[in-house]
Amino acid sequence: MASIRRRKPVEPSNTSVQKEEEEDEEEEDHSKNEHRRKSDKKSKPKWSCVDNCCWMVGYICVTWWTLLFLYNVMPASLPLYVTEVITGPLPDSPGVKLRKEGLKAKHPVVFVPGIVTAGLELWEGHQCADGLFRKRLWGGTFGEVYKRPLCWVEHMSLDNETGLDPPGIRVRPVCGLVAADYFAPGYFVWAVLIANLARIGYEEKTMYMASYDWRLSFQNTEVRDQTLSRIKSNIELMVEANGGNKAVIIPHSMGVLYFLHFMKWVEAPAPMGAGGGPDWCAKHIKAVVNIGGPFLGVPKAVAGLFSAEARDIAVARAIAPGVLNNGFQTLQHMMRMSRTWDSTMSMIPKGGDTIWGDLDWSPEEGYSPMKRKQRNTDTQKASQDDPETEISQTKRANYGRIISFGRDVAEALSSDIERIDFRDAVKGQSVANTSCRDVWTEYHDMGYGGIKAVAEYKVYTAESMIDLLRFVAPKMMERGSAHFSYGIADYLDDPKYQHYKYWSNPLETKLPNAPEMEIFSLYGVGVPTERAYVYKLSPSAECTIPFQIDTSADEHDEDSCLKGGVYSVDGDETVPVLSSGFMCAKGWRGKTRFNPSGSRTYIREYAHSPPANFLEGRGTQSGAHVDIMGNFALIEDVMRVAAGATGEELGGEIKFIQIYLSGLRRSTYNCDCKW
Repeated sequence: MASIRRRKPVEPSNTSVQKEEEEDEEEEDHSKNEHRRKSDKKSKPKWSCVDNCCWMVGYICVTWWTLLFLYNVMPASLPLYVTEVITGPLPDSPGVKLRKEGLKAKHPVVFVPGIVTAGLELWEGHQCADGLFRKRLWGGTFGEVYKRPLCWVEHMSLDNETGLDPPGIRVRPVCGLVAADYFAPGYFVWAVLIANLARIGYEEKTMYMASYDWRLSFQNTEVRDQTLSRIKSNIELMVEANGGNKAVIIPHSMGVLYFLHFMKWVEAPAPMGAGGGPDWCAKHIKAVVNIGGPFLGVPKAVAGLFSAEARDIAVARAIAPGVLNNGFQTLQHMMRMSRTWDSTMSMIPKGGDTIWGDLDWSPEEGYSPMKRKQRNTDTQKASQDDPETEISQTKRANYGRIISFGRDVAEALSSDIERIDFRDAVKGQSVANTSCRDVWTEYHDMGYGGIKAVAEYKVYTAESMIDLLRFVAPKMMERGSAHFSYGIADYLDDPKYQHYKYWSNPLETKLPNAPEMEIFSLYGVGVPTERAYVYKLSPSAECTIPFQIDTSADEHDEDSCLKGGVYSVDGDETVPVLSSGFMCAKGWRGKTRFNPSGSRTYIREYAHSPPANFLEGRGTQSGAHVDIMGNFALIEDVMRVAAGATGEELGGEIKFIQIYLSGLRRSTYNCDCKW
């Protein structure tokens, strides 16, 4: 019988067992990793746009503070050394130059700051402003704007009914030279001029910063703070303490209008005025040196009141519409706040169509940016000898049309424009829901009917623009009408012109009876300055401002004056030459009905020259509205006047304003306007 052989079971080798174990471990590791990835994915927060913004802001802040720290720890002479290595030896500052010539302090000096350039601090506020007593709300670092923006807007706003303090809030001007020497850290306003005056012997007892709450109407600065009385007392004290040497007053920007108001107030009888008598200015003021003065207003103020924007804001809104409109409603908050500042209405253009032009003409007809550049770089003689040579034959711009709805309307013949009067239009039901009330001022009372009526009128000149603002902002303009006027006086001896509402309009008031007092107008030229706007209706949405500058209205020609919906002319970037130069060149020149005593007037124009490189900062030859405060030529002229020089001793005038006067002669001087 055959035997059966049994095989021994083959024992697995060590290598195969090890391999299986490794595979099991790999599978287990893979499952663990997969589980970990899923759990990480669930626990990891989503990266949002807000995170990107926060990181970007943090990066900018850290970079800024690092650079500021390095700047403060480096030797004081290093920036000057580096600049001189790159650009060559720098010229002496005006203070050093004039001290070498032997000039010394003589006349006491009073600085009058303009709108927004002087600091404001909190004295009383609501609960959200705890810890801010006597901290700056305006000027300085503006830290509270970022920390508590809505609280800041609330405390910077005035009462919409009275134009004074809201209940429970007191914001007051900062006192002393520090009130307006720097607007923000590193951004000078008066600091350079103050430092140069100190070089020839001036100090705080011979310099006075007439700071005031620039939000208030001019008369209300006296009603609430007695600011005008304090200015009067300080001038009298400084004149007496300096051996009877009269004061030199240096107003800048809106401060020019404020001091015009002061000169009438100080002479007017009480209770409306100070009762100083008709010879107060003759006894106490040697000269008024106006810098960048908006004597006849600025079109830029119209855009600010109408839609809370100007050229820069309009461009920013086109780039990031959600941030300024629907997202944070920045423009709406700005409008709510700024429309409570009565001072802004002091800069609405004055003189109506007679000064600023109508649908068919304007004093700036023929202005060309290319000709402006050529005049700056080549020669000034041609324009002085023959201003008619400056009239360009380029495409016509209708500057008299300050607001046009649509580029086609801005360029059309006036006879082709069909207009529907808006003044008696029914505004209709409000377009805003109740949630908008916190951010709207008066547009929440505008229904679609009112908005449509404004757009269908199509074009607004200086005169109809006043009616436009009364239509869209009746409460604001009602307050403003009690403090400001915008016409041309027919008969200045009419008793009505003794009211303070006319005192800041040089076309409706007389200069003081001070024949020896000199009046200067110093301003920059050669910088494109806003003059007229192309508007459109905003996209329909709740809580938005219904009108906005049409940034798509653009001409790419280098010789065009239309850029981003804004027509520009010559000026200092804020004030057109027409406004800053007209009164000293024509309205007050010689004995006129506006200047019956014949006070001498002088014009000094400073052609803009931007800094050659970033090491020069804002430059020493700038003609821009604020940067001109660091212009060496202007500072030297101011110092010479303060040291005793007369306008005649400063030398010949530079008058590009005559170009616009020739335009006025061709158009309006043929009427019965006897200046």
